[in-house]
Amino acid sequence: MEKLLLPLIAVIAGAALAIQGQINGELGKKVGVIEASFISFSIGSIALFLIVLFFGKGDLLAAITVPKWQLNGAFLGAIYVITTILVIPKLGVVGTFMAIITGQIVLGAVIDHFGLFNGHQIPIDV
Repeated sequence: MEKLLLPLIAVIAGAALAIQGQINGELGKKVGVIEASFISFSIGSIALFLIVLFFGKGDLLAAITVPKWQLNGAFLGAIYVITTILVIPKLGVVGTFMAIITGQIVLGAVIDHFGLFNGHQIPIDV
């Protein structure tokens, strides 16, 4: 069941990103690219705070003990949101996400092949 459910969840998340990108792109036209990114992150942070508050089972304070490079995901997320807000109004959703997915696949293959960022090494082969 999990082998079917997890890819389905990922497809739904991808669809949500396409919708988010278009919505944020329109917001960016009205308020500015950086401002739209800030609004998106702020509302998302409030939503995540409520989810953690009511459903969280982890330990937020453990974040102070992890290697600092592991906290860079938030910075990379900000770059992603700013990029989609900037590019989608010019290239459209499909063009933007084709470029994004290309970058994800190429770098994902490199990360897996070399086991970067403490990942499991999965060599590229036939």
